[in-house]
Amino acid sequence: MAKAIDDLSKSSGKPPILFSICEWGRAQPWTWARKLGQTWRTTEDIGPEWWVLSKIINRNSFIAWASDFYGHNDMDILEVGNGHLTYDEAKSHFTAWALMKSPLLISTNLATATEQTLEILKNKEIIAINQDPVFGTSIIPFRWGINPAWTHNITHPAQYWSGQSQNGTVIMLLNVLDHPADMFFNLTESPWIRAGRQYNVRVCSLALLDSARTSAMCTQDLWTHTDNGTAVRNFTAFQVPPHGVVALLLTDAGDEPAGLWPPCSRFEWCMDQNGTRLDNIGFGEGNEDTRRKRGWPALDA
Repeated sequence: MAKAIDDLSKSSGKPPILFSICEWGRAQPWTWARKLGQTWRTTEDIGPEWWVLSKIINRNSFIAWASDFYGHNDMDILEVGNGHLTYDEAKSHFTAWALMKSPLLISTNLATATEQTLEILKNKEIIAINQDPVFGTSIIPFRWGINPAWTHNITHPAQYWSGQSQNGTVIMLLNVLDHPADMFFNLTESPWIRAGRQYNVRVCSLALLDSARTSAMCTQDLWTHTDNGTAVRNFTAFQVPPHGVVALLLTDAGDEPAGLWPPCSRFEWCMDQNGTRLDNIGFGEGNEDTRRKRGWPALDA
């Protein structure tokens, strides 16, 4: 098939057609389908119910690495506007599919779509990440949340995700619980966040975040578009709705404030500038002596 597509492109003088492969993920197409087509289904068919969406997110959390330019995990069509998904479930659905770089195929009847449905489908900031011309990779989990890392759980998939975009680091917080929940994370849990930096949380448009502004760090909630202040080391999203989502965009705002304790964003294996280890977890008393000499609080204080 790949040769047939190539031959047709050469004979017609047109770009190759997009060939979407569907065998429902049964033969692990994420390991081989890139040689034959551009997208491949990863699961059984979708449906407009949260448990189905949760199951698909869970499956794809383990193979998110496979999506990049010229090859994408296909999580199936969008069910936004269909069935009885809540507004928050529909936002979570669209956000996860977009940030995991799945093809975005609308299946609802646009002639009768509600304003809420159209609002979700037309979120330019979310779509811009899906269509990013610089980074084709998916977001990946950096913490599973209520489950240990790499837990297969079709009702409670990974909750904390991050990835790269041309305009900064993307964060997705997914509340998989049936009740509102606070969602907290250390910024450096994301592999694309630098320790020792701070992050402004403010309204900004992706269209305004270009290479000329790389010295500013902006954390934008891509759904509420609200100013959320400055995040230093940690971020908490309060009372995320059941099955709801928070999508953030982080860009660098410079060094974090001086004098913070501990001097590292994570205390384990925190090293002083003189090479002294500060966390002192069962490796002698030298570190505690250093803390007393410098007037730092004791570990058990």
